[in-house]
Amino acid sequence: MKHFLFSILLVSTFFGYSQEDQTQKTYGDKYLEDQFYIGLGFNLLLNKPADVTQTSLSYNIQGGFIKDIPFNSQRNFGIGLGVGYATNSYYSNIVAEEVGGDVTYSVGGVEGFRRSKFETHSIEVPFELRWRTSNAQDYKFWRIYTGAKLGYVFSGRSRLLTEMDKTGFANADIEKLQYGLTLSLGYNTWNVHAYYSLNPLLKDGVMVSGGEAIDLRVLRIGVIFYIL
Repeated sequence: MKHFLFSILLVSTFFGYSQEDQTQKTYGDKYLEDQFYIGLGFNLLLNKPADVTQTSLSYNIQGGFIKDIPFNSQRNFGIGLGVGYATNSYYSNIVAEEVGGDVTYSVGGVEGFRRSKFETHSIEVPFELRWRTSNAQDYKFWRIYTGAKLGYVFSGRSRLLTEMDKTGFANADIEKLQYGLTLSLGYNTWNVHAYYSLNPLLKDGVMVSGGEAIDLRVLRIGVIFYIL
């Protein structure tokens, strides 16, 4: 928790300084904006099975490049298309165990349980419809960016920590393709960012031991910083 909060402070300080000191890349009155981004957020699990609760800090770290493509002469309305990387941790009392090549799920039902999580590393493709109050001289402006994001999970793991042991394994039940809606809005350095997943975190048919489907959806809320 302390390391995560320190990361937020460090990143916000860096991006605040960078935006104060940056000069826009211009060609006459033509300019491009917000082509690099980095974000920090909290993952909230929705549609949880009965008795499932979140534990610890479920976090998101993301970063990447977005090509800014303005549509009008003022260059304050257009689209952005990019590529990036994200890592996510989802802590809960869902325990995933691998036995004989099969994965079973229970709700906190192991001796000495402390915490468990799903962990993902993804390549993401964000698409944004962009509106802002920018111009070629002013680097402080309002922005509203809305759109969608497609992610490919190239590494997905389940981890379990008990009082006696720490285990983990590559979990093939984590959905490889993940997609959802995004919204970013704010002024200058500080921007609120939200993401809502349109498909489950785990594949269809995955159930806890009682027979209830694990249809987890993700609501992500955090901050995002843009530069250049």
